[in-house]
This record gives sequence, C-alpha cells and structure tokens, in this order.
Amino acid sequence: SGKTTLVLAILKLINSSGEIKFNKKNINSIKKNKLKDLRKNIQIVFQDPYSSLSPRMNVEEILSEGLEVHFPKLSKIEKQQMIAEILNETGMIYERDHNKYPHEFSGGQRQRIAIARALILKPKILILDEPTSALDITIQNQILNLLQNLQVKYALSYIFISHDMNVIKSVSDKVLVLKAGKLIEYNIAEMIFNQPTSNYTKNLIRSVI
Repeated sequence: SGKTTLVLAILKLINSSGEIKFNKKNINSIKKNKLKDLRKNIQIVFQDPYSSLSPRMNVEEILSEGLEVHFPKLSKIEKQQMIAEILNETGMIYERDHNKYPHEFSGGQRQRIAIARALILKPKILILDEPTSALDITIQNQILNLLQNLQVKYALSYIFISHDMNVIKSVSDKVLVLKAGKLIEYNIAEMIFNQPTSNYTKNLIRSVI
C-alpha cells in the first residue's frame, strides 16, 4: 500500500518528489551532509527487533552507538547513566541486561531494547513500523501500553504503521488510509472508525469486527 515507501521518504532514505515538511523545513531540500540533525529527531522502531539489532553487539553497545554519533562529548559515566535510565523506562534492568546480546532476550524484550535505542536520542518523532505484529497478543498489549506511557512522558509524536485496525484504533489520534500508494482517507480516528467515507476503509474496519 506504500506505507514503508512513505516512511523511507520521511527518513530521506530514498529520493522522493514533492515536499515533506518537518519543523517548517522541506526534508527533500536538506543536503546529505546536513542530515545529522534530522536523523536525531526522527527515529524508527522496526517490525522485527531480532533483525534490526546487531547480534554482535551487547545492549550497552547498541544503545551507545547513537550517543557517540550525536552526543560525542558525553563522558562514559554520563552515557551509562542515560542508558540505565532509558532501559528502566522501557521495562528493562540495566544491571541485569546491559551486557547481554539480542539472542538472550525474548521478542518482547528485544522490541523494548529497540524502543530504548530510538528514545535515547530524545527524538521529536518516533516512527513505529508495525512494531507489535511479530509479537503474541499478550506481549503486543504490553508494548502498546509502554508506547502510550512513553508518548505522554516524552511528549512524542508517533507515526504508527499497521494493517491491524484494532491496534490503530487504540493508539491513533489521526488516521491516514493508503491503498496502492494513494491516499484513500484521512481524518481524526473517531471519524475514521465511526463514519468512514470510503468502501476500502469500511472493509478494513469490517475485517476485524
């Protein structure tokens, strides 16, 4: 439907036409050597945490990588403090988990680490690319609750991508429906679910009732 392509365009990982505005600036006009600030402020959590986390790096190394790029003047102690804080915020325990590798965790724990990696840079926008679809329903609900709590605490804007309309209904303020790369419908979530205007949206909603 074009969801992933749209995300790649927002992250400027592919070239696109038109305008994508962030902080009143057109992302497409930013030159490659000036993308560092954009990368810090727009982070992404991918669908499969196992493939998005390096198997050769432990948790502390995974979370340190972005800090070294964007906050090079931080001391080792400051980095450790930030890592411990964000791990605790995402339901992990620094003392227990920081030296472990991704394969030593469950799928839900790996997704918490992926969320921590994104949030440690204090982004303004967090893109969530089907972050719960690879998890069982119990863990899925835990991750959704975590994301909702973090959104309030850090005043985050989420771009939440999913084909699961139940998930979309539980997390979204506004909903954009795509089909074959075209915008089908865009409105506040309440209107989308209570008064959808397109047959495509109606069928999507009907499929999960």
